[in-house]
Amino acid sequence: MSRLESFIRRMTAQRVVLDAVSAEVSGMEGPILELGLGNGRTFDHLRERLPGRRIIAFDRALGAHPSSVPPEGDLVIGEIRETAARYAGIGAALVHADIGTGIEELDLKTLQWLPGLSASLLRPRGIAVSGLPLDHPDLAPLPLPEGVPAGRYFIYGKIG
Repeated sequence: MSRLESFIRRMTAQRVVLDAVSAEVSGMEGPILELGLGNGRTFDHLRERLPGRRIIAFDRALGAHPSSVPPEGDLVIGEIRETAARYAGIGAALVHADIGTGIEELDLKTLQWLPGLSASLLRPRGIAVSGLPLDHPDLAPLPLPEGVPAGRYFIYGKIG
């Protein structure tokens, strides 16, 4: 499969998953956290699906399209591992992390801290969505929406 085809499949799965979990968290208290703003496409999608919700985005540097930049106070620049850790206990309804690189060595390093960070940010029964698996004792895997192949995207609920 070409890298373009793989990207299209990943983005399609991401949209299906985010649409499904947006419906679940729409009535749940707590902010939405976007770990990895990138160009802002996912932030924009979440903003559209969850109007009026506070969405806090984290990234190493601002690279988003001007129409997809969070308002001041909701954009946190710096190393995500460090900056997002300052928000531990915030009680997020949703944590979305699409920060995988597709390079196994780099992703293995991210997986050393991302699962624990995600769990620390969520409220009880909050939802974590990730392009990488989040193996953590406080996170229980949830079923993927129909049409999303196993291993393409991951959904977890915070236990408690």
